[in-house]
Amino acid sequence: MQRAALLDAARSLLSEGGTEALTFPALAERTGLARSSVYEYFRSRAAVVEELCEVDFPVWAADVSAAMERAGSAEGKVEAYVRQQLALVGDRRHRAVVAISASELDAGAREKIRAAHGGLVAMIVSALAEMGHAEPRLAAMLLQGVVDAAVRRIELGAAEEPGVITEAAVRMALRGVEG
Repeated sequence: MQRAALLDAARSLLSEGGTEALTFPALAERTGLARSSVYEYFRSRAAVVEELCEVDFPVWAADVSAAMERAGSAEGKVEAYVRQQLALVGDRRHRAVVAISASELDAGAREKIRAAHGGLVAMIVSALAEMGHAEPRLAAMLLQGVVDAAVRRIELGAAEEPGVITEAAVRMALRGVEG
C-alpha cells in the first residue's frame, strides 16, 4: 500500500510541477512517510519513474488496444489509435510520464520506455498493412511521430484547443498533408 501511495504521489507531483517537483522530501510529505522511508522503496527519482512506466504504460496500451478493437475497419483502427492516445494526454498518469521523459533517467529506464513505445507502435502495423502501406512498420513509426508531436502541442498548452490538435492529427494520419 505504501508503494502504491508513493507512486500516486509521484504522479500528482509530476503532473502538477514537472520533474522539479518530484523530490523525495515532497514524496514523503504527500504520503506522510519519513524521507528515509521513501528510500526504502526507491533508490532514486529514476527508479520511481521506471516503476511508474512499468505500472501505467500497460494500462494506456490496453486503453488504446480496446479502442482499436471497437473500430470496424483498418482506417477506424488508425483513427482510434490516434484519438485514444491523445485522449490520454489529460490523464495524470500520462502527464506524469511526459513530464519526466526529458529527465535524468538511467539507460535501463530509457530502454524500458523505448520498449513500451515500441509495443504501442506494433499495435497499429497490421491495420496499416491492411490499408495497403508497402512499409507498414515504417508507417507506424512515422504515425507515432505525428501522435507524439500532437501530444507535445497539447501538453505545452498550444494556442489551438486540444480538440483541434486531435482532429488535425487524425486527418494527417488518414489523409497525409492533403488539403
